[in-house]
Amino acid sequence: MLKSRRAGLLAAVCSLGLLAGLATPASAENLADAIALAYQTNPTLQGQRASQRALDESIVQARTGYRPQVSLSADVSTADGDGDGDAGRSSGAGVTVSQPLFTGGRVSSQISAAEADVMTGREGLRSVESAVIQAVITAYVDVRRDQERLRISQENVAVLQRQLDEARARFEVGEITRTDVAQAEARLAASRAGLASAQAQLAISRGSYAAVVGQNPGDLEPEPSLETFLPPVVEDAFESAETNNAEILGAEYAERASAARVATARSARRPTVTASGSLGYDASTVGTSILPPTGAGGAFDDYQRSVSGRVSVSVPLFTGGLINSQVRAAIERNNADRQAIEEARRSVLRTVSQAWNSLVGARANLAANEEQVRAARIAFEGVRQEAQVGLRTTLDVLNAEQELRNAELSLVNARHDEYVAAAVLLSAMGKLEARYLTPGVEQYDPTNNGRGLERWMGWVPWEPAIAIIDTIGAPPSPNAPADAPVATAN
Repeated sequence: MLKSRRAGLLAAVCSLGLLAGLATPASAENLADAIALAYQTNPTLQGQRASQRALDESIVQARTGYRPQVSLSADVSTADGDGDGDAGRSSGAGVTVSQPLFTGGRVSSQISAAEADVMTGREGLRSVESAVIQAVITAYVDVRRDQERLRISQENVAVLQRQLDEARARFEVGEITRTDVAQAEARLAASRAGLASAQAQLAISRGSYAAVVGQNPGDLEPEPSLETFLPPVVEDAFESAETNNAEILGAEYAERASAARVATARSARRPTVTASGSLGYDASTVGTSILPPTGAGGAFDDYQRSVSGRVSVSVPLFTGGLINSQVRAAIERNNADRQAIEEARRSVLRTVSQAWNSLVGARANLAANEEQVRAARIAFEGVRQEAQVGLRTTLDVLNAEQELRNAELSLVNARHDEYVAAAVLLSAMGKLEARYLTPGVEQYDPTNNGRGLERWMGWVPWEPAIAIIDTIGAPPSPNAPADAPVATAN
């Protein structure tokens, strides 16, 4: 069973790699290629796009309230006289057409709510795209970091192996003691353990990269600078976030949708006007047999036609307080959505502040670590040369070499942290999107699907006129938080 599961997983991974290879270049060797591949194939992003296309249908569904409804009915029935009574058959067919003329603003407010929902969904799609690209960048620099850490660990093992060989040779001639050899052996064993950990961490990072990008990483090129996208001062970052951040914009559109639903709830108090017409055919016969007559003049040869039309007006007079309760609930939901805007704003500004300060700190660490590596390399070379003439011990050389490797690892981590902090800042600013980072790749436009649905099957020429009529005197959407209305008879 375990072997079959492994085989199935391997087949799935190979299939994924084959499909990716058919649609894109064989490997993503630089960050732009990785982002482009994830932008085209990442399942999280593809699923969000599908959800958005489904959400686009809500506008079409809301607009059906302006459109006519046509239904067809037909029936055939028989009756048995039970020996003493008459037997008979009847049949009929009819077509009914119903056209809303005025809904009290209900349909117009439902359309407004649906449109706001769609805009909320589009901002959600932007947010998911930003999160996926941020994950790609993080995975990319994680692999690059861990590749460098592995290289440093391998060099460390090689250097310590040479140190051990030298220590053993010097011990054989009596220049150093057995203690010096043991110290070199201990450092080599520790470096080998670090090498194993570095190999395992690189494998983990490669797996994370494959999960988000869609294929295993090759020899990754150095990541390009994000400096051109970053603002010079933090105030510009705050301004960009308040203008472009998908979380803030999504909260604003969600508030518009709930405001429109307040108007929908209030429209239930208003009258509705509907026009309808029907055309029907009916035939029936009564006789001593339930079997249909044959020949001319049978019971189903003479159908009676009926045509009718009417205009109906419906006005709610008393609903036991249901309508006012629904209005109060809609208003409070709108109040909550208004608070959500401020909550989103504060959350985003906090993220910008944290990302900016993380970036500043990472840049300071990067500069300090570069200086540390330079000094540690000079110190190591000096200690090693001094040890060769007897001025330093083996432990001094081992310590200097360890300080150099630690400084190099710190530098690698600082470069990683600086790049990730820049990506997080761009995400909070609303600028971490494919259109900025990979402008040469064809961009997915969520508005294309919406435009294609505007006049889909069901649209009628008089729909715009009905829409204008329906907005006359429609309940306004609240522009500010309001207290719950006082209950009335409705």
